[in-house]
Amino acid sequence: MFDRICVPTDGSDAAAAAFDHVLAIAADHGATVHVLHVADTTRDSVTRIGRDVVDVLETEGESIVEAAAARAAERGVDAETAVEQGGVPETVVDYADRTDADLVAMSTRGRQGVERLVGSTTERVVRRSPVPVLALRPGDEAVPYPYEDVLVPTDGSPAATAALDRALPVAERAGAAVHVLSVVDTGGIGVGDHVDVDVLSEYADDAVAAGVERAEAAGLEAVGAVEVASSPARGILSYVDDPGVDLVTMGTHGRTGVGRYLLGSVAERTLRSAPVPVLTVPVPDEE
Repeated sequence: MFDRICVPTDGSDAAAAAFDHVLAIAADHGATVHVLHVADTTRDSVTRIGRDVVDVLETEGESIVEAAAARAAERGVDAETAVEQGGVPETVVDYADRTDADLVAMSTRGRQGVERLVGSTTERVVRRSPVPVLALRPGDEAVPYPYEDVLVPTDGSPAATAALDRALPVAERAGAAVHVLSVVDTGGIGVGDHVDVDVLSEYADDAVAAGVERAEAAGLEAVGAVEVASSPARGILSYVDDPGVDLVTMGTHGRTGVGRYLLGSVAERTLRSAPVPVLTVPVPDEE
Protein backbone atom coordinates (compact mmCIF):
# COMPACT_ATOMS: atom_id res chain seq x y z
CA MET A 1 0.00 0.00 0.00
CA PHE A 2 2.88 2.34 0.81
CA ASP A 3 5.87 1.97 -1.52
CA ARG A 4 7.67 5.31 -1.24
CA ILE A 5 7.49 7.38 1.95
CA CYS A 6 8.83 10.93 2.01
CA VAL A 7 10.23 11.77 5.44
CA PRO A 8 11.26 15.39 6.04
CA THR A 9 13.65 15.74 8.97
CA ASP A 10 15.46 18.56 10.74
CA GLY A 11 17.52 16.30 12.99
CA SER A 12 15.53 17.16 16.12
CA ASP A 13 14.59 14.63 18.81
CA ALA A 14 10.97 14.89 17.71
CA ALA A 15 11.89 14.13 14.11
CA ALA A 16 13.95 11.15 15.28
CA ALA A 17 11.00 9.78 17.27
CA ALA A 18 8.74 10.18 14.24
CA PHE A 19 11.32 8.44 12.07
CA ASP A 20 11.29 5.38 14.33
CA HIS A 21 7.54 5.11 13.76
CA VAL A 22 7.94 5.58 10.02
CA LEU A 23 10.61 2.88 9.87
CA ALA A 24 8.18 0.45 11.48
CA ILE A 25 5.63 1.26 8.77
CA ALA A 26 8.23 1.04 6.00
CA ALA A 27 9.53 -2.32 7.25
CA ASP A 28 5.97 -3.67 7.35
CA HIS A 29 5.18 -2.48 3.82
CA GLY A 30 8.58 -3.11 2.26
CA ALA A 31 8.68 0.59 1.40
CA THR A 32 11.61 2.84 0.58
CA VAL A 33 12.00 5.95 2.74
CA HIS A 34 13.05 9.14 0.99
CA VAL A 35 14.73 11.17 3.71
CA LEU A 36 14.72 14.90 3.00
CA HIS A 37 16.38 17.78 4.79
CA VAL A 38 15.46 21.26 3.64
CA ALA A 39 18.14 23.92 3.99
CA ASP A 40 15.81 26.84 4.59
CA THR A 41 16.77 29.66 2.25
CA THR A 42 15.21 32.22 4.59
CA ARG A 43 18.28 31.77 6.82
CA ASP A 44 21.80 33.03 6.06
CA SER A 45 23.91 29.87 5.86
CA VAL A 46 27.03 30.55 3.79
CA THR A 47 30.37 30.92 5.56
CA ARG A 48 34.09 30.62 4.75
CA ILE A 49 36.26 27.88 6.22
CA GLY A 50 39.87 28.46 5.18
CA ARG A 51 39.75 28.99 1.43
CA ASP A 52 36.46 27.17 0.99
CA VAL A 53 33.01 28.75 0.89
CA VAL A 54 30.67 26.37 2.70
CA ASP A 55 26.89 26.29 3.10
CA VAL A 56 26.67 25.21 6.71
CA LEU A 57 22.99 24.32 6.50
CA GLU A 58 23.59 21.99 3.58
CA THR A 59 26.59 20.46 5.33
CA GLU A 60 24.56 19.92 8.48
CA GLY A 61 21.73 18.52 6.38
CA GLU A 62 23.99 15.94 4.79
CA SER A 63 24.98 14.70 8.23
CA ILE A 64 21.34 14.50 9.30
CA VAL A 65 20.13 12.48 6.31
CA GLU A 66 23.16 10.19 6.37
CA ALA A 67 22.48 9.38 10.01
CA ALA A 68 18.83 8.67 9.18
CA ALA A 69 19.84 6.39 6.30
CA ALA A 70 22.11 4.45 8.65
CA ARG A 71 19.23 3.94 11.07
CA ALA A 72 17.04 2.75 8.21
CA ALA A 73 19.71 0.25 7.16
CA GLU A 74 19.79 -1.14 10.71
CA ARG A 75 16.06 -1.87 10.34
CA GLY A 76 16.50 -3.41 6.91
CA VAL A 77 14.72 -0.50 5.21
CA ASP A 78 15.94 0.96 1.91
CA ALA A 79 16.59 4.68 2.07
CA GLU A 80 17.35 7.47 -0.37
CA THR A 81 18.51 10.86 0.85
CA ALA A 82 18.39 14.44 -0.36
CA VAL A 83 19.30 17.90 0.89
CA GLU A 84 17.57 20.72 -0.92
CA GLN A 85 17.28 24.46 -0.53
CA GLY A 86 14.02 26.36 -0.44
CA GLY A 87 11.02 27.16 1.70
CA VAL A 88 10.31 24.10 3.82
CA PRO A 89 6.63 23.33 3.04
CA GLU A 90 6.96 24.03 -0.68
CA THR A 91 10.16 21.99 -0.98
CA VAL A 92 8.69 19.03 0.88
CA VAL A 93 5.64 18.92 -1.39
CA ASP A 94 7.72 19.34 -4.54
CA TYR A 95 10.16 16.60 -3.48
CA ALA A 96 7.34 14.21 -2.64
CA ASP A 97 5.87 14.84 -6.08
CA ARG A 98 9.19 14.33 -7.90
CA THR A 99 9.93 11.07 -6.06
CA ASP A 100 6.38 9.83 -6.69
CA ALA A 101 5.87 9.34 -2.95
CA ASP A 102 2.56 7.87 -1.85
CA LEU A 103 2.90 9.17 1.73
CA VAL A 104 4.55 12.09 3.50
CA ALA A 105 5.32 11.39 7.16
CA MET A 106 6.55 14.10 9.50
CA SER A 107 6.59 15.27 13.08
CA THR A 108 4.37 18.13 14.22
CA ARG A 109 7.23 19.32 16.38
CA GLY A 110 10.65 20.51 15.27
CA ARG A 111 13.58 22.53 16.47
CA GLN A 112 11.28 25.47 17.05
CA GLY A 113 9.34 23.47 19.66
CA VAL A 114 5.67 22.49 19.57
CA GLU A 115 3.96 23.93 16.50
CA ARG A 116 0.58 24.98 17.83
CA LEU A 117 0.13 28.13 15.78
CA VAL A 118 -1.96 28.21 12.63
CA GLY A 119 0.41 28.05 9.69
CA SER A 120 2.89 25.58 11.18
CA THR A 121 5.14 23.71 8.77
CA THR A 122 3.14 20.48 9.07
CA GLU A 123 -0.17 22.24 8.45
CA ARG A 124 1.24 24.00 5.40
CA VAL A 125 2.38 20.67 4.00
CA VAL A 126 -1.06 19.17 4.67
CA ARG A 127 -2.73 22.01 2.76
CA ARG A 128 -0.49 21.63 -0.27
CA SER A 129 0.24 17.92 -0.45
CA PRO A 130 -1.46 15.92 -3.23
CA VAL A 131 -0.74 12.69 -1.30
CA PRO A 132 -1.71 11.64 2.25
CA VAL A 133 0.28 13.13 5.13
CA LEU A 134 0.93 11.25 8.35
CA ALA A 135 1.40 13.81 11.12
CA LEU A 136 3.14 12.46 14.21
CA ARG A 137 2.95 14.38 17.46
CA PRO A 138 5.60 13.09 19.87
CA GLY A 139 4.32 12.25 23.33
CA ASP A 140 5.68 10.77 26.50
CA GLU A 141 5.26 7.25 25.16
CA ALA A 142 6.19 5.73 21.82
CA VAL A 143 3.32 5.55 19.35
CA PRO A 144 2.43 1.87 18.81
CA TYR A 145 2.60 0.18 15.44
CA PRO A 146 0.85 -1.89 14.13
CA TYR A 147 -2.27 0.06 15.02
CA GLU A 148 -5.02 -1.64 16.99
CA ASP A 149 -7.81 0.92 16.61
CA VAL A 150 -8.25 3.28 13.66
CA LEU A 151 -10.71 6.18 13.86
CA VAL A 152 -12.39 7.59 10.76
CA PRO A 153 -14.51 10.71 11.36
CA THR A 154 -17.28 11.06 8.79
CA ASP A 155 -19.83 13.63 7.72
CA GLY A 156 -20.94 11.67 4.67
CA SER A 157 -18.91 13.86 2.34
CA PRO A 158 -16.57 12.73 -0.48
CA ALA A 159 -13.64 13.66 1.76
CA ALA A 160 -14.85 11.29 4.46
CA THR A 161 -15.31 8.56 1.85
CA ALA A 162 -11.74 9.11 0.63
CA ALA A 163 -10.46 8.84 4.20
CA LEU A 164 -12.33 5.58 4.72
CA ASP A 165 -10.95 4.26 1.43
CA ARG A 166 -7.46 4.87 2.80
CA ALA A 167 -8.19 3.67 6.34
CA LEU A 168 -9.62 0.27 5.43
CA PRO A 169 -6.43 -1.22 3.92
CA VAL A 170 -4.37 0.29 6.75
CA ALA A 171 -6.63 -1.38 9.31
CA GLU A 172 -6.73 -4.63 7.36
CA ARG A 173 -2.94 -4.86 7.22
CA ALA A 174 -2.63 -4.11 10.94
CA GLY A 175 -5.58 -6.25 11.99
CA ALA A 176 -7.10 -3.16 13.59
CA ALA A 177 -10.68 -2.34 14.44
CA VAL A 178 -12.25 0.56 12.54
CA HIS A 179 -14.15 3.20 14.51
CA VAL A 180 -16.53 5.28 12.38
CA LEU A 181 -17.48 8.50 14.15
CA SER A 182 -19.80 11.36 13.22
CA VAL A 183 -19.88 14.50 15.34
CA VAL A 184 -23.06 16.55 15.59
CA ASP A 185 -21.71 20.09 15.70
CA THR A 186 -23.80 22.30 18.00
CA GLY A 187 -21.27 25.12 18.13
CA GLY A 188 -22.65 26.91 15.09
CA ILE A 189 -26.30 26.63 16.07
CA GLY A 190 -27.79 29.93 17.20
CA VAL A 191 -30.99 30.61 19.11
CA GLY A 192 -32.83 31.70 15.96
CA ASP A 193 -31.51 28.98 13.67
CA HIS A 194 -34.35 26.53 14.42
CA VAL A 195 -32.07 23.56 13.81
CA ASP A 196 -33.24 20.28 15.29
CA VAL A 197 -30.31 18.40 16.82
CA ASP A 198 -32.28 15.18 16.43
CA VAL A 199 -32.42 15.73 12.67
CA LEU A 200 -28.67 16.28 12.57
CA SER A 201 -28.18 13.15 14.67
CA GLU A 202 -30.25 11.11 12.22
CA TYR A 203 -28.07 12.30 9.37
CA ALA A 204 -24.98 11.42 11.42
CA ASP A 205 -26.43 7.96 12.14
CA ASP A 206 -26.83 7.37 8.41
CA ALA A 207 -23.24 8.44 7.67
CA VAL A 208 -21.89 6.18 10.41
CA ALA A 209 -24.01 3.22 9.33
CA ALA A 210 -22.69 3.51 5.77
CA GLY A 211 -19.10 3.56 7.04
CA VAL A 212 -19.61 0.61 9.36
CA GLU A 213 -21.23 -1.37 6.56
CA ARG A 214 -18.23 -0.81 4.31
CA ALA A 215 -15.75 -1.78 7.04
CA GLU A 216 -17.65 -4.96 7.86
CA ALA A 217 -17.91 -5.81 4.16
CA ALA A 218 -14.10 -5.67 4.09
CA GLY A 219 -14.04 -8.25 6.87
CA LEU A 220 -12.99 -5.82 9.58
CA GLU A 221 -14.28 -5.31 13.09
CA ALA A 222 -16.24 -2.05 13.05
CA VAL A 223 -17.57 0.25 15.75
CA GLY A 224 -19.97 3.11 15.02
CA ALA A 225 -20.53 6.17 17.19
CA VAL A 226 -22.29 9.54 17.09
CA GLU A 227 -21.10 12.29 19.42
CA VAL A 228 -22.63 15.69 20.13
CA ALA A 229 -20.01 18.39 20.67
CA SER A 230 -19.46 22.12 20.37
CA SER A 231 -17.10 21.52 17.44
CA PRO A 232 -16.15 18.56 15.24
CA ALA A 233 -12.53 18.67 16.38
CA ARG A 234 -13.54 18.55 20.06
CA GLY A 235 -15.78 15.59 19.42
CA ILE A 236 -13.00 13.78 17.58
CA LEU A 237 -10.41 14.47 20.25
CA SER A 238 -12.77 13.36 22.99
CA TYR A 239 -13.33 10.06 21.20
CA VAL A 240 -9.57 9.59 20.71
CA ASP A 241 -9.15 9.56 24.49
CA ASP A 242 -12.19 7.42 25.23
CA PRO A 243 -12.38 4.58 24.19
CA GLY A 244 -8.93 5.28 22.79
CA VAL A 245 -7.53 4.92 19.27
CA ASP A 246 -4.05 4.66 17.74
CA LEU A 247 -4.62 6.48 14.44
CA VAL A 248 -7.03 9.08 13.11
CA THR A 249 -7.65 9.07 9.35
CA MET A 250 -9.57 11.98 7.93
CA GLY A 251 -10.16 13.90 4.72
CA THR A 252 -9.00 17.47 4.31
CA HIS A 253 -12.32 18.50 2.82
CA GLY A 254 -15.82 18.00 4.12
CA ARG A 255 -19.02 19.74 5.04
CA THR A 256 -17.62 20.60 8.45
CA GLY A 257 -14.08 21.30 7.25
CA VAL A 258 -14.54 23.66 4.34
CA GLY A 259 -11.21 23.09 2.62
CA ARG A 260 -7.56 22.37 3.06
CA TYR A 261 -6.72 25.98 2.23
CA LEU A 262 -8.93 27.33 5.01
CA LEU A 263 -7.04 28.03 8.20
CA GLY A 264 -8.58 26.34 11.19
CA SER A 265 -10.16 23.46 9.26
CA VAL A 266 -11.26 20.41 11.20
CA ALA A 267 -8.28 18.37 10.03
CA GLU A 268 -5.81 21.05 11.07
CA ARG A 269 -7.45 21.56 14.45
CA THR A 270 -7.33 17.83 15.04
CA LEU A 271 -3.71 17.28 14.09
CA ARG A 272 -2.60 20.18 16.31
CA SER A 273 -3.88 18.50 19.45
CA ALA A 274 -4.30 14.79 18.79
CA PRO A 275 -1.99 12.65 20.96
CA VAL A 276 -1.93 9.97 18.23
CA PRO A 277 -0.89 10.02 14.56
CA VAL A 278 -3.27 11.76 12.17
CA LEU A 279 -3.38 10.63 8.55
CA THR A 280 -4.87 13.34 6.34
CA VAL A 281 -6.18 12.35 2.94
CA PRO A 282 -6.46 15.10 0.30
CA VAL A 283 -9.44 15.39 -2.01
CA PRO A 284 -9.28 17.58 -5.14
CA ASP A 285 -11.34 20.73 -5.05
CA GLU A 286 -14.71 20.32 -6.69
CA GLU A 287 -15.32 22.73 -9.51
